[in-house]
Amino acid sequence: MRERSIHLRNLQNQAFVVCVVLLSVLSIIPLAFILYQILHNGIASLNWEFLVSLPRPVGEEGGGIANAIVGTGLLIFLASLLAIPMGIAAGVYFSENSGSRLSYWGELSVEILQAVPSIVIGIIAYEWVVKPLHSFSAFSGGVALAIMMLPVIARTTQETLKLIPYSLKEAALALGVPYWRTLLKVVLPSALSGILTGILLGIARIAGETAPLLFTAFGNPFMNWNVARPIESLPLLIFNYATSPYPQWHTIAWGASLVLVILVLGLNLITRIVTARWKIQF
Repeated sequence: MRERSIHLRNLQNQAFVVCVVLLSVLSIIPLAFILYQILHNGIASLNWEFLVSLPRPVGEEGGGIANAIVGTGLLIFLASLLAIPMGIAAGVYFSENSGSRLSYWGELSVEILQAVPSIVIGIIAYEWVVKPLHSFSAFSGGVALAIMMLPVIARTTQETLKLIPYSLKEAALALGVPYWRTLLKVVLPSALSGILTGILLGIARIAGETAPLLFTAFGNPFMNWNVARPIESLPLLIFNYATSPYPQWHTIAWGASLVLVILVLGLNLITRIVTARWKIQF
């Protein structure tokens, strides 16, 4: 009887393992099909000229996405410039003042902000920046993306700081180090891996956003470095070209999709490497 019970439990365990493996494979299949479709349709367009050339008028062969690549990089830079300092500061405040009422409402606001749809953030950025300036611009696009990036950095910083032993801060304070210097020289460097992970995750999230940029950056078929003027980006180019009636533009949209997927996957891979290389261990 005992052997039969053990055999039955072993069968149940094996069946559970098989189910987990099958479900894991099923979850990977959609991603595999998406990557295959993008690679199959976009690989023919991917070459050096495609990456360094500007778009050409309708009817002309060739053209590239150089303006969209530059625009995406500029938008990510602006968003990072705005979101990283505020996100880290908010995460530090939430961690150091976890019992205060302001910290509670701040954490709640960050959680709500993280759940706000991106198109709503685009409308807010339009009201806050585009209308007062009377122009679409790279700056307004950076503001919209920074709002989306902020909660990711703040929450990641807060959760990482919770893992830092309080004894490190106590030791620094016991040696007479000022509180602000303790945070800058002891606490934050110890949490560097988690903070970098949050920054990379935030960048990966905003890199493929389209909806906020429709109301802010607007798009630009020319090369533009002026943050006060409309600017192109990879998601905007893909949206505009994929919905056009021109087959040549559809080909460019597939190529741009492949470049964007490589960018996002690369950022996620770098995040994994950073997390594994500088994992917090005490």
